[in-house]
Amino acid sequence: MEVQNLVNLFKSKGRTLGSVESFTGGLFAAKITSIPGASHFYKGGLVTYSNEEKVRLLGVPYDEIDKFGVISEQMASIMVMRAAKILRTDYCVSFTGNAGPTALENKPVGTIFIGFYYYNKISVYRFNLKGTRNEIREQAIALAIKILKDLLIANN
Repeated sequence: MEVQNLVNLFKSKGRTLGSVESFTGGLFAAKITSIPGASHFYKGGLVTYSNEEKVRLLGVPYDEIDKFGVISEQMASIMVMRAAKILRTDYCVSFTGNAGPTALENKPVGTIFIGFYYYNKISVYRFNLKGTRNEIREQAIALAIKILKDLLIANN
């Protein structure tokens, strides 16, 4: 099981993890915390589903939302950087995108961005996924888990 492997890896490396989620609505946090022992490294997560909460909880300026949109590489980057600082974690992951049912910000369903913070670096990945709303959310979580494992192995 990929989630169990990620939990084991974080525990063995002694690193901490946090998350900030938009379209995934807390699904990443739920997957991580479903594994016993996650409390040893997972510090917590924020669900900023609405733009208002991105502003209120993360401190994202409205003009950044207007300039880039919430479905963007820039927003994934801002979200992950702010959440990592708030949660004080070694690693953090952000999810923003469009899981459907219709296009948003002129972005088709399945356009998602996943941001990663680690060692004061930020990487953002764009994916164009296919499937139902829940399938897109599940695919995004699976991709984030794989990338986090790769980052942990490469950077420790």
